[in-house]
Amino acid sequence: MRKASILLILLILLTTVAQAQQAEMADRMRSNGKIYVVVLVLATIFAGIILYLVLLDRKISKIENNRKS
Repeated sequence: MRKASILLILLILLTTVAQAQQAEMADRMRSNGKIYVVVLVLATIFAGIILYLVLLDRKISKIENNRKS
């Protein structure tokens, strides 16, 4: 039980430090205007994944319908 408590405290401290560093990095990127590039890249990747999943679903549905016939 004692080890779990110590581990929990260490994890809380590490996440607090990580959040502070992320906030500083985000502020720096926002001030330089680079945050928009990051958002655009992430949106493009997300849209690509969604498109891939939709096309994959259509192909699987078509194969399932052909197999039932």
